[in-house]
Amino acid sequence: MAVGGFSSKRLVRVRDLLERHVESRLVPGAVAVLVRHGEVHVEATGTLAFEGAGSGTPMATDTICRLGSMTKPIVAACAMTLVEDCTLRLDDPVDDLLPELADMTVLTDPHGPLDDVVAAERPITLRDLLAGTLGTGMVPAEPGAVPIADALNALDQPSPDEWLRRLGSLPLVHQPGERWMYDTAASLTGVLISRATGMSFGDALRERICDPLGVKDTAFSVDAENTARFATAYQRDDSATDEPLVDDGPDGRWSQPPAFESGGGGLVSTAEDYLAFASALRAGGSHRGERVLSRPSVTLMTSDHLTPAQKAVSGFRPGYFDSVGWGFGMSVQTHRTHLGPSVGTYGWPGFYGTAWYNDPAEDLTTIFVMQRAHAGDQTLPMWHDFWTAVYQAIDD
Repeated sequence: MAVGGFSSKRLVRVRDLLERHVESRLVPGAVAVLVRHGEVHVEATGTLAFEGAGSGTPMATDTICRLGSMTKPIVAACAMTLVEDCTLRLDDPVDDLLPELADMTVLTDPHGPLDDVVAAERPITLRDLLAGTLGTGMVPAEPGAVPIADALNALDQPSPDEWLRRLGSLPLVHQPGERWMYDTAASLTGVLISRATGMSFGDALRERICDPLGVKDTAFSVDAENTARFATAYQRDDSATDEPLVDDGPDGRWSQPPAFESGGGGLVSTAEDYLAFASALRAGGSHRGERVLSRPSVTLMTSDHLTPAQKAVSGFRPGYFDSVGWGFGMSVQTHRTHLGPSVGTYGWPGFYGTAWYNDPAEDLTTIFVMQRAHAGDQTLPMWHDFWTAVYQAIDD
């Protein structure tokens, strides 16, 4: 029997997959939300933690989890609200608001010494930040092997202003616009939004995105009264037992407001909250009668902005950009290589095993939530099976 565009019989495979990963102790619990043709299907299994009070609390759509890099699409959407009211312009240099990034230098050799530089050929723009082409970001390298990688990895986040000062004192890895680089751009966008609005980044997000969408649990920290709904995050150890180790608990890093509200991955949220955001984009920028973005903004955000040359030299996972491009703060599927996602699907995963994608061709939204650090492999061992389980269940 088909229910909301899915086979009820085949949807069982989604739940079976989640339960296998709970039973294997990959995670204590997981939630999958599938929306097709306007009907919501939820699979939740397991608990918030392996130990303590959370071990008796079932995972649910209101479980609070660390989003990791699923923060990035929300940041991009917030930036686009500032473009729409003409506070910011996509192709203007960011120097006025981020003077620390004015007159940047660029490494002559991306693997070479930090003092072997040339002048940047042009300023960094907001479009560069949203499309990840500003010239700096994550540099995969072993410690001690690449000077700029070590310097970037050593940057902590004491405050937005101090972090930006330190980042601006380093050369860019590549010329602005030359190639796509991951991560740093989203954090810079958050600082830009804060300075453009004259308020904290968190307050700007709340005013421009969260309040209009009616979401209550999306923030940079978890209030004490909500700790009982906050799932524990795990990593795996390096021993033969490969037992899960606590990476962050309910009273850990997110229990207090941070000095630096990171656009790269600092938000916590719930599957319910993120569904409101995903639904707004899927509907062209509005949710429950409240317009957050215009339809043209959503179209722009969810289009591939990278050239073949930029993809070819990205340095990201080998072969990744063969079937994927980059919009504003999220990936865009350009070729169909498995059962799903379809061409035109957009979204992004996060460090602790969260993921969100909208597939317009199938009228499908998928949100997946668990709290298990991916340890450098953002695909995680179960992702291919999960997307296969979701797409094989389509029936209409």
